[in-house]
Amino acid sequence: MHRSPTLPVVGLSVGTALAGMVAAVVLSAGAIAFELDADRDAFTPSAYCVGPNRGLIEASHVYIDNAIGLPTNNYPEFLLRQGVNEWFELRFGANYGVGSQGNVVTSVEVGEGRLDGSALYESSILYGFKVATSHQDGWLPDSCFIMEGATPTFGTAFGTVPVATLVAGWGFWDDWRLDGALRYSYSEGIENWFSRWTPSVVLRVPLTERWEAHAEWFGSSTQGLVDDTTQPFFSPGTHYEIARNVEIGLRVGWGLTSDAAPFFSDAGIAIQY
Repeated sequence: MHRSPTLPVVGLSVGTALAGMVAAVVLSAGAIAFELDADRDAFTPSAYCVGPNRGLIEASHVYIDNAIGLPTNNYPEFLLRQGVNEWFELRFGANYGVGSQGNVVTSVEVGEGRLDGSALYESSILYGFKVATSHQDGWLPDSCFIMEGATPTFGTAFGTVPVATLVAGWGFWDDWRLDGALRYSYSEGIENWFSRWTPSVVLRVPLTERWEAHAEWFGSSTQGLVDDTTQPFFSPGTHYEIARNVEIGLRVGWGLTSDAAPFFSDAGIAIQY
């Protein structure tokens, strides 16, 4: 097994600091966050669409310290979201992966890669739409539905992967938010096609008008593989608005079972126009 011995250690230190920050955020009060509502801030997408005649460009670099074999590096995890009206947006994305074993920690869905330690180079494009289905009114949550297709353009898997995601959430307490999602994909494996179910829940807390932190749980469970896997993760993160309409973010995470990657990091940017 070939791994960099320093990346997990550095990631552990960064992640521990972020986890402490999320735990300490309960001491903050009265902070009002300015939100771009980027989908890449956390594994759980935003419950909102991009506004009409506006667009949002999102990109990131993802490092996954896989439990078996080589680590995965994904970039640019590019996603263009174009608002059509208040309740509908179009989506287009592209990604390239080195050492891919299936991107179970990001919103870019592909097939299940080889687990034999060999390097796998993979690229794909993504296309679809997002539609708002409700706005918060009492116990009725903000909610949306995302439908996407991910088509590999290079690699060992060439079948288009359909991905459907339901998102719902509530705002409370000085712009705190609790969001949850359920994602389903029908993916191409080495031997056959299989289902992947991915639930998630995230608590988002504003620290200042420009700075927000979150704590998240998500998990991926396969159905239909010869050896099905369950991969849950705990993931704290943060994002900061460095200029109006420009936001940077970092999230890290740790696998909670032997099937899950021990560690991952995801650093990215969002630009609204």
